[in-house]
Amino acid sequence: VDSYDVTVEEDLGEIQLIKIEKRKYWYQDDWYLKYVTVKTPLGDYLEFPCYRWITDEKEIVLRDGRAKLPRDDKTQILKQHRRKELENRQKMYRWKEWHPGFPLSIDAHSHSELPRDIQFDNEKGIDFVLNYSKAMENLYINRFMHMFQSSWSDFADFEKIFVRISNTISEYVMQHWKEDFMFGYQFLNGCNPVLIRRCTEIPKKLPVTMDMVECSLERNLTLEEEVKQGNIFIVDYELLDGVDANKTDPCTIQYLAAPICLLYKNLENKIVPIAIQLGQKPGPENPIFLPSDATYDWLLAKIWVRSSDFHIHQTVTHLLRTHLVSEVFSIAMFRQLPAVHPLFKLLVPHMRFTIAINTKAREQLICECGLFDKANATGGGGHVQMVQKAMKDLTYSSLCFPDEIKAKGMDSKEDIPYYYYRDDGIKVWEAIKSFAEDVIHIYYETDEVVCEDVELQAFVKDIYMYGMRGVKAAGFPKMIKTREKLAEYLTVIIFTTSAQHAAVNFGQYDWCSWIPNAPPTMRCPPPTQKGTVTIEQIVESLPDRGRSCWHLGAVWALSQFQDNELFLGMYPDEHFVEKPVKEAMAKFRKNLDEIVSTITERNKSKKLPYYYLSPDRIPNSVAV
Repeated sequence: VDSYDVTVEEDLGEIQLIKIEKRKYWYQDDWYLKYVTVKTPLGDYLEFPCYRWITDEKEIVLRDGRAKLPRDDKTQILKQHRRKELENRQKMYRWKEWHPGFPLSIDAHSHSELPRDIQFDNEKGIDFVLNYSKAMENLYINRFMHMFQSSWSDFADFEKIFVRISNTISEYVMQHWKEDFMFGYQFLNGCNPVLIRRCTEIPKKLPVTMDMVECSLERNLTLEEEVKQGNIFIVDYELLDGVDANKTDPCTIQYLAAPICLLYKNLENKIVPIAIQLGQKPGPENPIFLPSDATYDWLLAKIWVRSSDFHIHQTVTHLLRTHLVSEVFSIAMFRQLPAVHPLFKLLVPHMRFTIAINTKAREQLICECGLFDKANATGGGGHVQMVQKAMKDLTYSSLCFPDEIKAKGMDSKEDIPYYYYRDDGIKVWEAIKSFAEDVIHIYYETDEVVCEDVELQAFVKDIYMYGMRGVKAAGFPKMIKTREKLAEYLTVIIFTTSAQHAAVNFGQYDWCSWIPNAPPTMRCPPPTQKGTVTIEQIVESLPDRGRSCWHLGAVWALSQFQDNELFLGMYPDEHFVEKPVKEAMAKFRKNLDEIVSTITERNKSKKLPYYYLSPDRIPNSVAV
């Protein structure tokens, strides 16, 4: 890092803009400029933030760091600068449909085609093929990575590739994965804690009778009464019904199921499974499995649910609802908000590397013949069908954290005391919302100012039209008319790109590294009758050695923070220069520190701590 001083003899008058240009040398000589500080003859300091790459013979024109809305610009030169910046950005950041029905993404085939400003500093660091292979090497499992079709001999055999790190969640999962309490706990605090909902009536497609579940109920009530009292919960994997299983390897037939799982809150307030049906259509070929069944019948039914949960987690909860949605926010921001706009300054740290990581994923991971096809039953096109089906549930209200929890009937702390994902998520949501409100109140004196901000309205419209494909039913606003609505909207964006992604990404190694707890594929069809399952059959169904290794490499690599990670509330790039915003940031950090202390205190006594939503573990943006 170098600093340069440039002294000017004559008086330049009031400085409106600074132009920086770089001569081109015969070798590549890109220059990353952080900022320019100007000291005036009167001794005042003016900050001109840049935080961009200057490449080739391009010139960059900078305005000083004070955030301005379009209405604040009175002179022609400033209005023109603002317009020109957006025109250039709209040429560089173009929308493109990657698959029909998907949210639109960036128009670039590879990472190297992206604008320099949003590329990773070091492309090697995010090479998935390299990282997964390196992960397998670090985990000492690369000797198995080519052993496709070769089954493990029993559950204990999976330990050959399991890195035992004592006192960790992954070790606890390995020891307790067969237990019903552990199975139920993951719906609340595992890496996919978003599916469970309170059951208000038993669906017709799941013909559970009182006789079947009587021995699981503890309150001397009928099943209907338990439902009325709010003690029954349900997770339905209907989305997987009709999705094609991976056919990319002719030597291994792979299978998917679309189970329905009924859960019960027992007298200890623990959530445990009481009935599992492995398909959507009831009938003699689709029995309802129960805890009272033979041990291996019940265990295999639970394994099928865990495998289905893994698929929904990877493709819907993680890929669609954090990565792809964050990319939409990111592209719209670059296209419609100039660098001088306060909302650009607010949002840009939360968009860091998101377009880059998604472009890299489309290049190597989720493309045809990508790494995703290697070990996943939804590879080879199934994951594309899943995203297309899941788009109908991608609503604005489902991204508003407290609304979504409430819609699922999961909001009562008294009723469901051990739902840490909900408790921590709401705290972080409130802290972000309070910060967004503080910033909004600095720049928007009234609701009218919000309505008149043409750049903000264009940003919102871009997200609605291109990102969410103009689907009215999705409930994304077409325009924003009040400061209150704007605060919620910005909270959705910042929460999704930071906290929501952290909650569903960084627990993958903890919960998915013990393969029987999260099989990425199944090699035998779901059982169609009871009383026939053996341990051998279960091991034959579970992934082979090769697929197990690729899966392990993936969940390890995905669970790592970046080097020099920036966590929530850390804003080293000073896009904002005004004191009131600096104060709002300090207050935000103080609120986040208090949340960290509360979570640390709660976790002290826990065998299974929940820390994914602790702000000191929430990166600012989706970058892995």
